[in-house]
Amino acid sequence: MKMCKQDPSVLHTEEMRFLREWVESMGGRKKIVRRRRKAKTDEPSSEESDLEIDNEGVTEPDTDAPQEMGDESVEITEEMMDQTNDKKVAATDALNDGDLQKAIDLFTDAIKLNPRLAILYGKTASVFIKLQKPNAAIRDCDRAIEINPGSAQPHKWRGEAHRLSGHWEEAAHDLALACELGYDEGASAMLKEVQPRAQKTAEHRRKYEQKREEREIKERTERVRKAQGEHARAPREEEARGQSGAQCGSFPGGMGGGMPGMAGMPGLNEILSDPEVLAAMQDPEVMVAFQDVAQNPANTSKYQSNSKVMNLISKLSATFAGQA
Repeated sequence: MKMCKQDPSVLHTEEMRFLREWVESMGGRKKIVRRRRKAKTDEPSSEESDLEIDNEGVTEPDTDAPQEMGDESVEITEEMMDQTNDKKVAATDALNDGDLQKAIDLFTDAIKLNPRLAILYGKTASVFIKLQKPNAAIRDCDRAIEINPGSAQPHKWRGEAHRLSGHWEEAAHDLALACELGYDEGASAMLKEVQPRAQKTAEHRRKYEQKREEREIKERTERVRKAQGEHARAPREEEARGQSGAQCGSFPGGMGGGMPGMAGMPGLNEILSDPEVLAAMQDPEVMVAFQDVAQNPANTSKYQSNSKVMNLISKLSATFAGQA
């Protein structure tokens, strides 16, 4: 009985069925807590978990802070345009000398002077590719394409940046578009390299999405089946409770033609909070007798000489009478 107070879900077990049904037949209210089982799934933890693909040439993502891109609202003067050109020339010289970081810094200075010149972003992206910094390259290519969507070079460099990141579908898309906008042998060769991986990735994604859809359909079908079962079972359970209530309209032992206040029986927790009732129900002999009487009230006569059993019945009778 202590277990019932601590964990009401035990009332849902087969061993406590007799007590549960007796309480229900008296109109008692119970709150059964059902333990939820964790969902079991055979699906992989992620879409990529079972994808086998050649990732040769893929680099670790860079996490540097974004480069400055200047104030787009600034009015560009002729002097600023001249300074921009000077920075661009100096950056090209640094690039030819192999000083990649200096080239980045000078191209960035040029961008800050003229932030609406798409070619400068393409230049910095190409240097970031050499530095194995695909995320930085993608940011600059996005800006260049935003300014001039019809330029092939930013699409080419962004395609190569996606290749370095292992984004095969994105790489194939950008490289194909670069070839459409302006044929480039380098872009074409790279496209042939990434296309098989892009196709494999796409096929795997479609397969994963199909499995997910099938699983969702199965889960919806199961929920509908359970709901239909519960809907069909509800009238039968209601009928069974009515029949049980008619048979057990009086307390076990046939006391006084029925107990007052049974229709408004208190909750089970109120019954179990009585220390005398708890003490009696911890006695195995009393529990066996109580189960016997609960299943067949006529069996009360078998325990007339058992003071422990009759005291429990009397105690419960008094408790219910007090609720009238």
